[in-house]
Amino acid sequence: MSIFSRKKIKGITERLLRMILETSKDSYPNEFAAGMREIDGIISELIMVPGTVTSHHKALLQLHHLPIDYSMVGIVHSHPSPNIHPSQNDMIMFGKYGRVHIIVGMPYDMNCWQAYDYNGKEIELSVL
Repeated sequence: MSIFSRKKIKGITERLLRMILETSKDSYPNEFAAGMREIDGIISELIMVPGTVTSHHKALLQLHHLPIDYSMVGIVHSHPSPNIHPSQNDMIMFGKYGRVHIIVGMPYDMNCWQAYDYNGKEIELSVL
């Protein structure tokens, strides 16, 4: 069994999305990356991954440092540009870790993010 939650995801809290956007803005020009936890089908917490290394080109998450956590649904990360489309490396990560992923881009506002499934297909994610 995967360490990632299988519950239906209803959405993400507005509070968490705003925190992700602000943290991404504060991390600029480096990328920001973290795991996401759902509670009762709502993505509402971040999981900081020990040993994460970021630069303006990529974020390297040391996912082997994560505890077994069945509420983890995927990864969120920023791009230091307006491009919120997954790179080839993003697509590889999507396929290995979780089932909901979010990419945020400049200027890191409520209109500059997109959720993806594990295949890199855009999905709708309600802001609750």
